[in-house]
Amino acid sequence: MQASNRERAEAIQELRQAYKLRTLLELEGMAKSTYYYHIASLRKGDQDLSLKKKIFEIYHLHKGRYGYRRITLSLRQEGIVVNHKKVERIMQELGIKSVVRIVKYRSYKGTVGKVAPNVLDRDFVANKPLEKLTTDISQVKIGQDKCYISPVIDMFNGEVLACDISQSPDLKQIDRMLKTLFKGRNLTGAIFHSDQGWQYQHSLFVNSLKNRGITQSMSRKGNCYDNALMESFFGSMKSELLYLGGFKTMDEFKKELKKYITYYNRYRIKTRLKMSPVQFREQYQNQL
Repeated sequence: MQASNRERAEAIQELRQAYKLRTLLELEGMAKSTYYYHIASLRKGDQDLSLKKKIFEIYHLHKGRYGYRRITLSLRQEGIVVNHKKVERIMQELGIKSVVRIVKYRSYKGTVGKVAPNVLDRDFVANKPLEKLTTDISQVKIGQDKCYISPVIDMFNGEVLACDISQSPDLKQIDRMLKTLFKGRNLTGAIFHSDQGWQYQHSLFVNSLKNRGITQSMSRKGNCYDNALMESFFGSMKSELLYLGGFKTMDEFKKELKKYITYYNRYRIKTRLKMSPVQFREQYQNQL
């Protein structure tokens, strides 16, 4: 079987230290332009090899959670500028793709009673940290065990500011969550948004906000789009952690959830921000 021009160019390249290029080209009957074309192609291939290794490294660092868009952003953070379509093509060649499939979540409701006005009115854009906050409760089931997760998220950058995990969605959980949130933070003037869950209508929650100069805001009944940021967080957490973790016990899940929140805040790139929530906040603070 006759060797291809690419293979012949590779052979010439290997012999160049011992023989003159002109002699080798004459023996092979290859034009100089053809030789240089294939050598350039080989060098390009070497560059792609390095890029492939980096893409593979990022993919496994994030446990398969990243698709080509986040991997492209991660490469750019490291100074490697490459088109997202090329990253997508290389991932296809490597046989890797994001293992995450986003699913919708159900928040834990309870009895609906007296509500606060929808001050936020789907205006999810915040211009500075701690300007607009949001919260909700979601149930997680492992085997026969259940737990309830109550996080608070800053709408400025999507950072989880506080998170309580409880066997029961009671007022003690809300009290612990608020104490964690208020510790070391001045939230005067902030808007705190939630759904119409009974916990957020209770005097403990209402007065805790009022006493600190925080404006309470509530979604309209049964409208998940009024709290889309919480829907996004719970969807990501369950898709990237709960459904991929293969957890056998609730204690195992709780331990990994704490690690995941640190990962979510500090390392996981939010596509909208093109960096992690903490990186975005620190960038804002450094510009002041």
